[in-house]
Formats: sequence, structure tokens, C-alpha cells
Amino acid sequence: MYDWANSAFATTVSAVFLGPYLTTLAKAASDKNGFVYLLGIQIAPASFLPYAVSLSALLQVLILPILGAIADYSHLRKRMLMIFTTLGATATTLLFFVEGSLWWLGGVLYLIASLSFAACIVFYNSYLPDIASEDQRDRVSSFGWALGYLGGGLLLVFNLAFYQTSAWIFGEANTGLAVRLNLASAGIWWMGWSIWTFMTLRSRNGVPKLFGGEAYLKIGFREMAATLHEMRRYPQTLRFLLAYLIYNDGVQTVVVTAAIFGAEALKISQSTLVLVILMVQLVAFFGALLFGRIAGLVSAKTAVLISLVIWSGTAFYTYGFLSSEFEFWLLGGVIGLVLGGSQALSRSIYAQMIPKDREAEFFSFYELADRGSSLLGPLVFGLTNQWLGSLRYAALSVSFFFVAGLALLTRVNVQKAIQDSRVRQTHDPTVRR
Repeated sequence: MYDWANSAFATTVSAVFLGPYLTTLAKAASDKNGFVYLLGIQIAPASFLPYAVSLSALLQVLILPILGAIADYSHLRKRMLMIFTTLGATATTLLFFVEGSLWWLGGVLYLIASLSFAACIVFYNSYLPDIASEDQRDRVSSFGWALGYLGGGLLLVFNLAFYQTSAWIFGEANTGLAVRLNLASAGIWWMGWSIWTFMTLRSRNGVPKLFGGEAYLKIGFREMAATLHEMRRYPQTLRFLLAYLIYNDGVQTVVVTAAIFGAEALKISQSTLVLVILMVQLVAFFGALLFGRIAGLVSAKTAVLISLVIWSGTAFYTYGFLSSEFEFWLLGGVIGLVLGGSQALSRSIYAQMIPKDREAEFFSFYELADRGSSLLGPLVFGLTNQWLGSLRYAALSVSFFFVAGLALLTRVNVQKAIQDSRVRQTHDPTVRR
């Protein structure tokens, strides 16, 4: 149900409304050369949100491992999940006030919400080994992703209906108000449905006492250093994290920039973009379940490799052939088919590669690979667009991440990684219980 709750931020905010809206505001505030300036930095309007995404990813690299270490040591995963959910949902709701010359505020609030979203995912994902046995993790992870797409898609249905009637309600000149209300609705949805998780998820360990004047922050740094040292003992797990970092970079870039490409390169209307993203959500619901079944037939790794071949094809097609609204719809359907499967199965694969009782710490590095993958891809996309003046070349740049990630994933021995984690837990006295 937490997938159901927080997916509203990923869909309504990140994937659909915020990018085109901030681009429009930034364009209106640009100078005669078509640029806006923030802290003296020259920015192309269509590159503003991708830059914000990259900055958020950079900050996550610095913060998430500390939070994961604190969560594992203190057994405060649930409380930290509640704190960062509240912070992220509040920042998302405050996007309602972004208009006119406050285009820059959208980037600040998105930065806070995105950081909080990523922190929540660390704590949330770390529960997967606790609530699902090893033979059920692919299925449970896929079902969670599927529910996320369904929940995010349901809110998009309401937002689409509201946006399409906004001109009649508020007048043609005030459609921006509908966008701001839709952005705020994602924060309300996120916070409201999270209460289900807060009420039903149980903390199974007591909170340890602090001795000698120690603080959780200090302990967090110490535990993170120990985890970094220990991760070297899991070479296959590290190789998988690197592969995931690379190919998920491409996935996250597509999610963040698809609406911008559709609006700017193909001149697709906001209403149509919402419909396409809604269709992607619906297809992704079935795609996540489908790839869960494929994993049961051939293995989770093989299923992810299949999805990456398809992802690579979408990037090349976007660059060389995508030219109409109808083709944009078709491509969206293909993306929806592989979107949930590649991410859900990656999560369940990793859950089997990590030692017991260290879930939050190890998943903090997984989240770094997830959110850190939002650092390079959107940055490359934004710079390519700014330097070459073409969103098509920017789309082509994304293909590198899929091809390189696929090549590295073929070299990951999943069974060896699982065996290593079990051996360390059973026989290695340096692994903490």
C-alpha cells in the first residue's frame, strides 16, 4: 500500500505535470536569448527540471547511506519512514504556490520532495526481506510495483478529468491553477494513503539505548563505514549495483523527460500527455505482473535482460523515427510494458544478495544506485539538449545507459551473490547480528 501511496509523486509530479509546467514558467521569465538565470547560472528552460533532478541525486549520494545506517542501528525504520513521508508530502503540496516569477521555487520544493521520497524508499524497500520469503520476493515485489502503477494511475484519472474541465471552471487564462492543484493533490494522496502503512506496519525490534554521549548521526557515519568495508566481500552484489546504476539511469531519464520531449519536440498537448502517461501506468500494472511470471519461467535476471533490450530499442526509435502523436502512444505502450518489470525484478534480485539484519544499510546503497542514477542521465540529457539544441540527440544519449547496463548485467552471477550472502551470515564472525 505504500507503493500505492507514494507513486502519486512519481507520476503526477515527476512524470507528467511539473516538467512542462516549470518549462513554461521558465520560458516566460527568460531573457531575449531564451535563457533564465539562477544564482548566476545560465539555464535553458527545458533543462531546468533535469538539472534539479541531478542535484537531488547528488545530495542523495551524501545523505542516504547515513540514514540507512541509522535506521538499521536504531531500529527506527518505521519512524523515519513517517518523518520523511510527512516532509516530502508537505513539500509536494506546497508546489501549489509555484507560479509566475516563482519558477525557481518549483525546483527547490521538488528537491526537498525528491530527497524525502528517496529516503522513504530506503526504509520501505528494506522491509521486503522481512515480509516475503525468498521464493516469494519476485512475486511480492512485482505486485507492489503493480499496485503503485495502479494507484498513481488512478490519481492521474482524476487529475486528467479535472484538467480537461479546468478551462470551463476557471477560464482559459487560468489553466495553470488546475496544474497547481493537481501537483498539490499528489502530496495529499501521498500523505493520506501512507496512514494505511503507518497503522498496519509493525516495528519488530526495540530501540537500543545510546551510551557515552553518542549520537545517532555519529553512529550512522560509523555504521556506514563498516558497511562500505563489508560490501567489498560481496563482489557480485557490487557488480549488480553498478549495472543497476547504469541501466536505471536510462529508465529514470525517460520517466523524467518523456513529457518534456512530447510537449517540446512533438508539440503534444498537456491533456494528451496526461492520457499517454495514464495509459503507460495501466500497461505497467500488467507489465509488472507479466515480468513477474516471466521471471518464474526463466529467472529474474533473464527477464531484466529482455526488458533492457526493449528499452534500448525505444531510445533508438525515439531518435530516428518518432515523429507523430500516434507513434508516441505506441512507444508509451512499449515503455509501460517493461517499466514495472525491470524495476520490480531488480529490487527482488538485490533483496536476495544482502545479509540479514543489514537491510536498510544495504538498501540505502541500492537507493543510491536508483536515485544516483538520476544524476548522470538527466544531466547528460539536459546538456545535450542545451549544447546541440535538439531533444532528439538528447534522447539518443539515453541509449548508452541501457546498452552499457545490459552488457554489465550479463556478467553478474546472481546465484554466487546469494551464496556469498548466506555464507557470510552463517560463518563470518565479523558480520554483525
